Amino acid sequence: MTTDAPPRTAPAAPRQRIDAIDLARGFAVCLMILSHGTNGLMPYSDFPAWGQVPVHALTKFSSSLFFIVFGVALAVAFVPRTAARDWPQRRNRLLRRGLLVLLWYKLLTVVELWDRGRAQVVDALLYRDFPSFVEILGFYAIALLWIPWLLPLWARTPSWLRWLCPLVAALSWWLLEHAGFFGVPQLQAIVVEHPDEYTWGQLSRLPLVLLGLLLGDLLLRSHRAAPRRLLLASAIALAGAALLAWFALRAGDLQQTLVAIGRNEGKHPPGLLFSLFSVGGALVLLALCIAGGNTLARVLRPVTVVGSDALMAFIVHISLIFVLLRNVLALYQAVSYTQALQLSLLLVAMTALWIGLWKRLPRPWRRSAPQATQAAAGR
Repeated sequence: MTTDAPPRTAPAAPRQRIDAIDLARGFAVCLMILSHGTNGLMPYSDFPAWGQVPVHALTKFSSSLFFIVFGVALAVAFVPRTAARDWPQRRNRLLRRGLLVLLWYKLLTVVELWDRGRAQVVDALLYRDFPSFVEILGFYAIALLWIPWLLPLWARTPSWLRWLCPLVAALSWWLLEHAGFFGVPQLQAIVVEHPDEYTWGQLSRLPLVLLGLLLGDLLLRSHRAAPRRLLLASAIALAGAALLAWFALRAGDLQQTLVAIGRNEGKHPPGLLFSLFSVGGALVLLALCIAGGNTLARVLRPVTVVGSDALMAFIVHISLIFVLLRNVLALYQAVSYTQALQLSLLLVAMTALWIGLWKRLPRPWRRSAPQATQAAAGR
């Protein structure tokens, strides 16, 4: 006599936002603004030693934290609803947001590259070339056009198989080493990245999104109970610390390795040392946000506000850097690193203020506004 295994039951979606997710995304955005603000006003070679390590090196936590939180938000807001009758409408909303992010990606590409000439702008718009400061939006735009179709399959996948899914990194590595991509480097860059292109590959960064989906499922089951939430945060922190320790053991000359990481060595395609450092730091920051919960999110309210609307944060800080600071005020290579860092911190504050004011506008005025994480993470 045999008995069927009980079906896997997904936890219910929360009725309110989990502010800790916005806080984690806010850390990612704020670190990104610090990196963009300083490097947008002066070349990395002009940074002082303390600007290279630790300041600029620590900003490399940002990208990995973005991808992980993207998966966490999908797991919390959308995976529990894949079996609902209105799932097709929710899926289509994600697809429309992907198109919205794609639109802003192209508009901000023009903003970033406008002073480099018409030819470079056209090449970037037609995917013959890529920008650098706004390229992560290109990843999200494409990801939101195909990942929503896989979420129902993910919801039905047994837990043990889910935990094997991040091994898709092996597939990405194999394709990088053996696939020709029809001799089109831009296609390789979009799929698994290319050493000559500053682009985020869909498959090369997918393992971090899948890790976020796994952690989001655990967070959804534990965020209401403080002991379980702290246990989850502790496990994530230990995993992050282990990756950072592994990085330190393999780094050799730690100072020089961190300088190389700050210069993006091993970022595209992702190398081992860069990944250990970036993912390890991202997990520690995520653990801090989960442990602090909504209380810490309220204490660090400006960071949480920035994380609540990441697309708007992109629009604001990129526009301020390239339109106001570089073109109108002509501050490129005209300030010291200390001044560039101060201006970057001011960018963070101005971004938080703008988003806070934007959210206070009457709804008819902001009904068609780009909703940040919703566009980038499906909330």
